[in-house]
Amino acid sequence: MDSKKLRHLETSNQHGHHYSRFWLGMVSAGVGLLAWWLVTRTADLPSFILPSPGQVWSRFLRALLDGSLLVNTGVTLLEILLGLFSGAICATAIGYLIAKSRAFDRLVSPYLVASQAVPIVAIAPLLVIWFGPGMFSKVLICALIVFFPVLINTVVGLRAVPPALHDLMRSLRATRAQILWDLEIPAALPVFLGGLRIGATLSVIGAVVGEFVGADRGLGFLINIGRGQYDTALVFVAVFTLVAVALALYGIVAWLEARLLAWQETPEN
Repeated sequence: MDSKKLRHLETSNQHGHHYSRFWLGMVSAGVGLLAWWLVTRTADLPSFILPSPGQVWSRFLRALLDGSLLVNTGVTLLEILLGLFSGAICATAIGYLIAKSRAFDRLVSPYLVASQAVPIVAIAPLLVIWFGPGMFSKVLICALIVFFPVLINTVVGLRAVPPALHDLMRSLRATRAQILWDLEIPAALPVFLGGLRIGATLSVIGAVVGEFVGADRGLGFLINIGRGQYDTALVFVAVFTLVAVALALYGIVAWLEARLLAWQETPEN
């Protein structure tokens, strides 16, 4: 079999795998909706405890048509993106310094570990008090919750580069910048992007936690409103929107990973 036929076969297998995953996901979602509908039909629960899928869909359409869902989703999404970007940038920079300097590692590691011993829910009220209930405190909470997984994966990825490759680059008289761009970044990128996947989903949690503490906009605010008014269908709408945002961010990072790591594919013979 020549290389073109082999490449075509591998591409077809990949497409088939993607289609099978898509349909399995659709079937799983359908089974979940059916089970949800059966529970609401058989248990005879009031709608403020467990609304039916139809009631949640109707509430979704109402929130979509009056603009409240789009406006609050936009606010939360902006907080998430700003927090994810700033947290990932800071984590990457500090992770590089930790990976390159044992002294800096010993200096900051106790503080980093201690920061993870305190749940973000516990310090979120303090951040809102110190920085106000505006967007900055929400972005800061997102950045803090994204920071640690991206930092750890950056350090692990950089330290996993074989010393022999560093020796080879130095023997070729490569500059520090060339070693960074041509060796360390490509070698650490798979692990870094794995941390970014985790950070992308955690950033959603950070935004909602900040909005729970104090906000007048956002999906977390909608959840508080729905809870206070016993509008449980609105709570479901906001939660499902958050799930959709998290899945979209995870998918974007996965797509970015596939594009940036295409060079890792085995070359054809």
